[in-house]
Order: sequence, then C-alpha cells, then structure tokens
Amino acid sequence: MSEATLYEKSVPGRIGIDLPALDVPEAELPEDLVRADNGLPELSQIQIARHYLKLSQRNYGVDSGFYPLGSCTMKYNPKVNEMIARLPGFAELHPLLPAASVQGSLAVMFNLQECIKEIAGFSAVSLQPSAGAHGELTGLLMMRAYLADHGEHARTQVLIPDSAHGTNPASTSMAGLTVTEIPTDGRGNIDLEALKAACGPDVVGLMLTNPNTLGLFEEQIDQVIELIHGCGGLVYGDGANMNALCGIVRPGDLGFDLMHFNLHKTFGTPHGGGGPGAGPIGASEQLAPYLPGPIASMQQGEVADKAAYRLQMPERSIGRVSTFVGNFGMFVRAYAYILNHGATGLRSNAEHAVLNANYLRTSLKNAFPVPFDRTCMHEFICRGKVGKSPVRAVDISKRLMDHGFHPPTNYFPLIVREALMIEPTETEGKQTLDAFIAAMLQIAQEAENDPDVVLSAPHTVPVRRLDEVKAARKAIFCDPFPDAEFLSRPS
Repeated sequence: MSEATLYEKSVPGRIGIDLPALDVPEAELPEDLVRADNGLPELSQIQIARHYLKLSQRNYGVDSGFYPLGSCTMKYNPKVNEMIARLPGFAELHPLLPAASVQGSLAVMFNLQECIKEIAGFSAVSLQPSAGAHGELTGLLMMRAYLADHGEHARTQVLIPDSAHGTNPASTSMAGLTVTEIPTDGRGNIDLEALKAACGPDVVGLMLTNPNTLGLFEEQIDQVIELIHGCGGLVYGDGANMNALCGIVRPGDLGFDLMHFNLHKTFGTPHGGGGPGAGPIGASEQLAPYLPGPIASMQQGEVADKAAYRLQMPERSIGRVSTFVGNFGMFVRAYAYILNHGATGLRSNAEHAVLNANYLRTSLKNAFPVPFDRTCMHEFICRGKVGKSPVRAVDISKRLMDHGFHPPTNYFPLIVREALMIEPTETEGKQTLDAFIAAMLQIAQEAENDPDVVLSAPHTVPVRRLDEVKAARKAIFCDPFPDAEFLSRPS
C-alpha cells in the first residue's frame, strides 16, 4: 500500500506552527490578497518534517553513494571547505563593498588566480566565468577579439574533434563561429591527416579536450599544437578533464593558448543542483590582456612588506562575463582545497584518479568490450553490450540502480556505440570499486542467462523504469490544485 499524500493527510484546522502574539495593531488584509481556498494541505509540523525527510532519503547524492559518472567528476566534497565558505566574513559580504574593506576576500581571489596559473602554466587567470561551458564561450570571444586586433577578420572556422565535450560546438555557434569536425583515429587520438587537411587561413583555432572524452591522453599533442599554430590559429584547451593531469602536466607548457578549469572537477567544489558553478580561464602572455574582468591584483604599498589588493580590468579585456566578481563562494572552497592538499596532494589525487579508472577498465574489459584498450586517464569507455543479448547500455544502467549505484554516463561520446562512460574519481577506495565491479559482472551474467531481469530493471527503487525520451518530448503538466480558482489557466 502506497503512503498517503500530504493532501490525504490534511485535516481542516490543523497547523504546524504557533505564531507569537501580535505586537502591532491588527489590520484587515486587502480583499484582492485574500484567497478563499489556497489549495494547500493543513498539517502538523511533525507530518511535514517526516514527509520531507523521507523525500530526502530517496535522493541519491555523492555523500550517500558512488557516482561513476564519466566526464563529470562527481567526487566527494570535503566538508571543511563548506564550513570555511560559510564563515560570516565570506558568506555575508556585499559585492559593492569598497576594496579597502574586503582585503581578505580579494587576497583569496588573487591567491587562487596565482595557484591556477602555477598549476596550469599560464601567464594570467580570470575567475569570471561561471561554468565550464561559460569558460568555453569566454575563450572563443577572446580568440575572436585577439584575431580582430591583428587584422584576421576572415578566420571563422573552429576545429573540434568528434571526441570533444558536447558543449564545444554549442559554444562555437554562440560565438558566431563555424564548427569543422575532426575525426578520431584507431588509437583514440585526433586524426592528424584530417587535422592537416582542415588547417588553413580561415581557422580561428582548435578546441581540444585533453584527456579527451574517451579518457585518453592525446599521444601526438605536440604535433597537433604545432599544426594549429603553423596555420596561424590558436589552441583552446577544454580543461574539464584536468583532474587527470593536475600536478603532472601543465597545459601552458604544452603550448595551449587558453584553457578553462571546472572547479568542481579538479578542485573539489560542489557539482550539480543547478549551481552555482565556476569555470576560471587561464591565458598565455599574448592573450592575457583580453581576459574578462575584473581580476584581483596586488600592488605594493609604501611599506615594502604591506600589500594592497584591488580589482582591475585587463588592458584589452572583452569585459565582464559575470556580475560582480563571479561566484565567490566557489573560489573560497577551491582555494581551501588547494591549500589543504598542496602540490604533493594535488598530484596524488590525479594519480589515484588514473589508477582507479585503470583498475576498473582492466577488471571489466572481458565482460564489456573496451574499444580503445590502452592505458586510460581518469575515465574510460566500454560498450554496454554482452554477446548476442538484447540487453543494451541503458538496461545495464537501470540494473545498476538495484545494486545501489548511480549509473555511469550513457551513450556518450557518440562515436562509440552503446557507450558506458565510467569515472571512479580519486575519492573512492578499493572496497567500493570491487563492489561496483562485482555488480557489473553479475549484470553481464544476467544479460546472457536471464536478460528479462535486466530489461525490466530497476526493481528495488521507489520509481520504476521511466520512458525519459517520451517524458521530454511529450511532457504532461498536471494541475495539483484543479479546483483552485487562482491557479486556473486560460484554455
């Protein structure tokens, strides 16, 4: 028997809170603000508390379970960072306070910029972009502005590998530029011959995700960058997968001109829930003047050991891309994460992310084919297809829910049929990984010997299998208060 809804539990006259006695004269509300029936249930406080607690227990979160969600890096967020970000001196700042009264917060921004510069090997960093895709758009606008200043108005083509993140083409279109897709070769790298053929005087640059969405490091990265620079283009790095390289490789040293960084993926800020996010962008010396601002800077005062921080716009800045300074709370969390781990810890995190991914890859590849079977970085792709079984990737993901695991990314990247994109992150231990492996191998056996149990999964969760495609294309909006006049809609 299903649990009664809040509306079924409603009892006329029941209240959940006693309001204090009025300390001002009582007055009638205007008639146009009073509703005869507001359509809301009347409940006690404990009924409401239990209802929302039960709803929260049905939710799946990184604090309650393993998220092997490829290309998203859903790793544990250290709670000390959350506590620091909630300190009144940070959380209660007004964005229009004068710089002299917020020196500590400006120091956090400045030092975070300096940390990212050092980690990634760039000349300057702006914290303005509010997400990875926002950083992509920002970088493309900077590339356009730089090329325009150098008389390169005919350049309109952006080269994007078919193994890139899906936001890259969308960001290119939003920047008013045209996408040219570059295929992947048999090793999972960008096809050099195709790249050579695409290089020409109309190329703005290349948007390169490295490691790419196959979880593979570009083995010919030096040649790729040389080709783009050789035709007068710029190289934009999608830094979403920096989680695999942090402390090991500096993209700026490889020759990247620009790169954004997803703070949630590499530096432990929360991911999901609608934000807020942060996608700082780093730039080489020639592109640094075009960064969006304001950027935190430090100036030596009259006393040699006394520093003053302020906000300023870069010389050729494309302007603001966020209100005020961006999502400051994320800066605090990321800076705390970097200080806590230090250079050694950041490198260790990347090494463990790579180790965990390769442990899963080698443990699962006999049951689920791996199309590019070489050492991966922080994530890998396998096919959700077992022999001649009718079971597909989506069925495997649904069945994983019965084992208490969040499904991996399905059907991405598009260049691998029935793709399962799996990323364990560095924060998961061997016990969790072994349990995930055991669940996947059991599902592989079921797919061959009892496919119906997989095809009809999930069986143990509050909501059974949904038709997500139909729900998205043919949404049904129901009125929770059909008899409430104030919610009636015109026909």
